[in-house]
Amino acid sequence: MIKKFVLTATLLASSAMSWAAPTVIHLDEYNGYFAAEETLAGLKPGEYKFVVTNKAKKVVGFLLQDGKTHERLDMFPLDPGETIETTVTISENGFRYRCPINPTPWYDVSVSK
Repeated sequence: MIKKFVLTATLLASSAMSWAAPTVIHLDEYNGYFAAEETLAGLKPGEYKFVVTNKAKKVVGFLLQDGKTHERLDMFPLDPGETIETTVTISENGFRYRCPINPTPWYDVSVSK
């Protein structure tokens, strides 16, 4: 009976680990630039929730790509004052983002293993 309990507890613990909440990154978009609430240094590959808020007082967009392959991870427009959340998996390639509507430079973010 003890072995069965230990096995069940181990399975429950490992499944709980896979249900970890994604890391949240808050980005505010202004006219021509983004501001991040959290530091973007020292990130690891994994699940990330991007919370993007339009503070530009006009329609803007958000384009998120893989940092190496430039594969699109997500893209959407934002109305003035609108906040949109998206959850994506970031690989060891890192990521980059920008606004395709209100031209901003690419923001390249690397991750560590």
